[in-house]
Amino acid sequence: MRHILALIVGSLLLTALAACNTVQGVGRDIESVGRAGKDAMH
Repeated sequence: MRHILALIVGSLLLTALAACNTVQGVGRDIESVGRAGKDAMH
């Protein structure tokens, strides 16, 4: 029972970590688009 619980908790932690990396990547993409638009206006 403890092994199954440990596997579930570990899987959830890895999923959360992957989601954080994905959100950071999207944030970087949006930031680079904003910079490109700003550079195009100047």
